[in-house]
Amino acid sequence: MDEGGTPLLPDSLVYQIFLSLGPADVLAAGLVCRQWQAVSRDEFLWREQFYRYYQVARDVPRHPAATSWYEEFRRLYDTVPCVEVQTLKEHTDQVLHLSFSHSGCQFASCSKDCTVKIWNNDLVVSLLHSADMRPYNWSYTQFSQFNMDDSLLLVSGVFLGPHNSSAGEIAVISLDTFALLSRVRNKPYDVFGCWLTETSLISGNLHRIGDITSCSVLWLNNAFQDVESENVNVVKRLFKIQNLNASTIRTVMVADCSRFDSPDLLLDVGGPAAPSCQVFDLGSDGDDEAPAPARAKEGLRRFLDDILDGRVQPPLSENALETRVAELLAQGRTRPPEPVAGGGRKYLVFTTGCLTYSPHQIGIKQILPHQMTTAGPVLGEERGADEFFDSLDHVIDVHGHVIGMGLSPDHSGAVVADPMQPPPIAEEIDLHVFDLKTMREVKRALRAHRAYTPNDECFFIFLDVSRDFVASGAEDRHGYIWDRHYNICLAKLRHEDVVNSVAFSPREQELLLTASDDATIKAWRSPHTVRALQAPRPRPRSFFSWFASQRR
Repeated sequence: MDEGGTPLLPDSLVYQIFLSLGPADVLAAGLVCRQWQAVSRDEFLWREQFYRYYQVARDVPRHPAATSWYEEFRRLYDTVPCVEVQTLKEHTDQVLHLSFSHSGCQFASCSKDCTVKIWNNDLVVSLLHSADMRPYNWSYTQFSQFNMDDSLLLVSGVFLGPHNSSAGEIAVISLDTFALLSRVRNKPYDVFGCWLTETSLISGNLHRIGDITSCSVLWLNNAFQDVESENVNVVKRLFKIQNLNASTIRTVMVADCSRFDSPDLLLDVGGPAAPSCQVFDLGSDGDDEAPAPARAKEGLRRFLDDILDGRVQPPLSENALETRVAELLAQGRTRPPEPVAGGGRKYLVFTTGCLTYSPHQIGIKQILPHQMTTAGPVLGEERGADEFFDSLDHVIDVHGHVIGMGLSPDHSGAVVADPMQPPPIAEEIDLHVFDLKTMREVKRALRAHRAYTPNDECFFIFLDVSRDFVASGAEDRHGYIWDRHYNICLAKLRHEDVVNSVAFSPREQELLLTASDDATIKAWRSPHTVRALQAPRPRPRSFFSWFASQRR
């Protein structure tokens, strides 16, 4: 401006100059004068800065809740928890899992050192309690979950045993006294277990039928198993599901669709050439021409006749023959899904498969109202039901090795997968989003990190989802944060080894915890929160100094 305050350059020219600057330079230039300050807040200018800086596709609209492009730019830049504020080193071995209480006041961590630790989530995190599970013949703790009122903690662990053992156990700990209330067998251990109600939890058991055929049984257990009456259930069978080709049910979670309008399921599949995810609705249409047992017997008879007459070419291997016979036998022993009136639903969501030991599908099974409690006939009075398998309501085939799944605050789920096709290592990891009510994919894949574990080895990453962000660990020694709306990677969080688990605070998404094989837990806060915590606070004035200033 000249001495009279008249701009020397028109706004349009200043705007064109600012377009060539980066965000920090635009903000700095805005401090020069009122004209430049006004241009530096121009909505069109910040729209261009936003798409260019974050490399968002131009066809992606602004977030519906955003008030301006400038504020949206600042949200992604200033509220992402990417500043390390504390490192916790109390664990002595790999830290495998983190979970927050629903209030956000506490969190728990599980580790290969066979302890579960409970922490106070204050401005400075402090250790509240540590429980050693080695006296119970545990090898390590692997998963934990707080119940809805934060009075109980579910802890899942792995038994000591041979390398190929799949036996585990679930323990329930009181958060008032830290006493161990109950222990429940859990097989395979990577079912993990979860809460269905405030006092009821789900566990698993595995029964072998053949070399590669088995059935998984999911049980509902009372958290308080000191009931003396023999007529009161402390455990009840929920579902019995057939497994083929050495697959099993794992990573069981409960999604409450009755509380949300549009819950999502997030799926992550590796490899750019992987086919799109397929959803299969397995409900019965009720138009069968003959009863299922009769059709199954007829189908099995024809199949065996074809084998004996040499009409099956090429000849089937023993495993393929076992799988085909198991499928035909199950056709007459599988119950169709039960219809339920009303929109309030809870679902079991878990990983499974049908082609290989590696989980490559997501199974979804509705939980009926009468299944929400252990009340009913005592165990053993329903043995006639053992003649049947339970069918799944939906199956989502992700065409990849599922290595992670998590539910968001609005009960979305997240699944991570790498391809089952060679090569088995160093493959991209993608994240996909599914709507649990429509069972349709609603988001394109997110990609930022890689997997290095071969598909025939056990590996699992625990994800977390907040209102605006998705976070994941990775084998490349980083945690990652994406924006849910724009599908872009916003931050990489450095560790010295594999990052196994991430967890957002439920009361403030600007706080994130990461757990790693380097035996540490790191707390990360947003730049906005760090500045607020570090800002000098005015010292309170004494009454006498205040009173003296009022008399002047």
